[in-house]
Amino acid sequence: MTVLVTGGCGYIGAHVIHALHEQGEKVVVVDDLSYGEKNRIGGAPLIVQDVSAPGADKVLADAMEQYGVDAVIHFAARKQVGESVEKPLWYYQQNVDGMLNVLQAMKDSGVSKLVFSSSAATYGEPPVDVVPEDVVPMLPINPYGQTKLFDEWMGNAAAKAFGIRFCALRYFNVAGCGPVELEDPATLNLIPMVLRNLKAGKAPAIFGDDYPTPDGTCIRDYIHVVDLADAHLAALKYLGRDDREFSAFNVGTGTGTSVKEIVDEIKSVSGLPFTAKIEARRAGDPPKLIGSPKRINEVMGWHAKYGVKEIVESAWNAWQANPAHRIDVENWKQAD
Repeated sequence: MTVLVTGGCGYIGAHVIHALHEQGEKVVVVDDLSYGEKNRIGGAPLIVQDVSAPGADKVLADAMEQYGVDAVIHFAARKQVGESVEKPLWYYQQNVDGMLNVLQAMKDSGVSKLVFSSSAATYGEPPVDVVPEDVVPMLPINPYGQTKLFDEWMGNAAAKAFGIRFCALRYFNVAGCGPVELEDPATLNLIPMVLRNLKAGKAPAIFGDDYPTPDGTCIRDYIHVVDLADAHLAALKYLGRDDREFSAFNVGTGTGTSVKEIVDEIKSVSGLPFTAKIEARRAGDPPKLIGSPKRINEVMGWHAKYGVKEIVESAWNAWQANPAHRIDVENWKQAD
């Protein structure tokens, strides 16, 4: 099988490409390199392209035909909740136009399988503690989540109209690292953001400690990036089946961990005696979001293997393996 991966030079994409290569699959990558790095894709062909740009559908279709692509995994998108609140129109343009171009290219080139990188942000603030895929109504509370839900609608519409086999994976909070060279390069997620501050001798920030949760900080379902990569392989197999009842699957553990608990685990794993500082809430953050993995467990046979401790340990080991990031634990001092 040949798989075209958009956004493959990024954090999650690079882990999925690593898993695909280990399984013996061929990979073609499309990435604009705004966050990713081209040395992370194991020598796969790389086409440098913003998938949301005018004319990107033609570039994508040409690549699909040139390389004999059988399936697409679509990661390329903007993903910062707070930024989406500040720049909503740009987020709609980037994420919706990107999905439109991918679907148009697949229609034009005859590629029929698409695994879409969706998000738990599509749920907004659901009325249940552990969220199933069919919770209603789905009311995302920020533009990022809105674009992901709209992209799912487009994928399902294309499935009905053109016969595309479509599957959306709704990730919860992805963290950790597989091979150390695939650490998260963008420091947009909680753990690398904490480590970045610690490297600078600064106190890591917790955004809000007045949420209606046991310790006042947001609760999330943290999923190891290696488990998530395995979920994409399972999704590709699922798209090869004719008995596909569902088009959306949660990828999570069903267990919630607070931001404070993650920060405490980083303190334990790193051995650094830091004190976090509390800052104002970020716009668009729901207090609690935990996913039920029952559907993907039962339908695809996928189960998360790793917990929070393994997630933090792997992220710390990858951070310390990078000479540009390594923290001198013995001589570390917090500046503020």
